[in-house]
This record gives sequence, C-alpha cells and structure tokens, in this order.
Amino acid sequence: MQMGKANRMNQRVLITAGASGIGREIARAFATAGARVFVSDIDAAGLDDLAREVEGVMTKVCDNSSRGDVEALIPAAVEALGGLDVLVNNAGISGPTAPVEKTDPDSWEAVMNVNLNGTFNITRLAIPHLKKSPAASIIIMGSLGGRIGYPNRSAYCVSKWGLIGFAKTLALELGAFNIRANTIAPGVVSGERIERVLEGRAKAEGKTLEEVEAAAMSIQAIKRFVDPKDIAALCVFIASDAGKSISGQILPIDNYSVAS
Repeated sequence: MQMGKANRMNQRVLITAGASGIGREIARAFATAGARVFVSDIDAAGLDDLAREVEGVMTKVCDNSSRGDVEALIPAAVEALGGLDVLVNNAGISGPTAPVEKTDPDSWEAVMNVNLNGTFNITRLAIPHLKKSPAASIIIMGSLGGRIGYPNRSAYCVSKWGLIGFAKTLALELGAFNIRANTIAPGVVSGERIERVLEGRAKAEGKTLEEVEAAAMSIQAIKRFVDPKDIAALCVFIASDAGKSISGQILPIDNYSVAS
C-alpha cells in the first residue's frame, strides 16, 4: 500500500511536552526531516525559546491534565498544520518516589491525570483528524518502568503500563483506518530529569547518588544513559514510510536492559 501524501517530508506533526528534554529533540528531528511541527508544553518560556531555535515550529501552552487546555489544543494545532498525520504523546511527569503505603494520594492522582488522562484526552480528540490522513501514526512515550516496574515508583510505573495497553488498543481499533499506534520504552535517559529521579530514589532508599547511578547502570549491557537524540530518531523512523508495517509494538530503547 502506498503511503500517499503523508510521507516523511511533508507530515503534519503534533508533539506534546516538546519544550525541553526528549520532546524538544523530537521536535528538532521532525523539523529537520521536513515535517510541519506543532509543539505544546506547560512551559511558555521554553516554547518561546524553541520557536526561536527551530524555524517554522508552531507552539501553544497546554497543561495535559486540564481537559479545557487539551480541548483547545487539538483544533488550534490542526488549523495551524492544515491537518494531522502524526501525534507524539510525550507529555508525562515522574511523580513521587516513595513506597506505596507512603505515597500521597494527591501525588498519585496528579501522575494519572497527566500521564494517562491527558494522553487519553489528546488522543481521542486527535483521532477524527488522524483518520483523514492517508497514513497516520500515534506514538506514545512509555518507559522501561512500564515493562518491569521500579520500587518506590508505583504511580509512574502504573501509568506507563497503562499507556502500553492504551497503545495496543489503539492499534487494534484504528488499523482499519491505516493508523498505526506504538509505544517507545526508553530506559535511563540522560538529562536533568533523570538526575532528579535518581536523587529522589537515593533519598527513598537511603543510598548515595553514586550507588543509585551504579545500580541503574549495572542492568544495562551498554554502559551509558540513552541519548535523547536516539529516541527522536526512532520517532521519525516509526512515523515514516519505513515504519508503515509497525503497529501495536513496544519498542525498547534502553541500551539492552537485562531486566527487560
């Protein structure tokens, strides 16, 4: 089957939480590949900085946990892009680091509202527009934690497990419309976010930061953290013509974690 007009060089792409970190690298990668890119984020200053850096990128402030924000985002993005071919659900928060019995219920709910509910609402509103594309792709950012679990990270891991099930369900429901849905499952990704996560883990486990970092590295075959640019490149590949037969999959990018 031909991909039609929605090929790698003229795709219309919406990326959530794209002002920094992995999302920013994804925005750069799609823009470099020739796509029209629309980025949302809760960080207005970060979006302004991205717009100055990446020529042509369009942005809008959006809190994924706010249904009102999400309901305003989709029509704005579709109008600006002239349609929608690729949805990258990258928005997510790390949540609390604590044993289940000591996890604050409000913190638990905050993770679910952003990671699960926000992704659900953005996707359900985007689907009618994706159905108009000759070859659409939904990419959901999961985690190694959504495959193996992490101690003291129950909210985060549960949300990521849920996203895997969501993506597989989307793949089955939307395949008839030539819409693909996949989950990317990064391991430990270099950057400020993982530094904060490891600091929280060290505190919760009564260990030094160096001990926690060594433990994280010990389960990896390749002894380095994942480069966000590699995750961005995988996103572009999945959404391209080369990925037209890939759907309903969990795609690990974790330096081969032996725990997975």
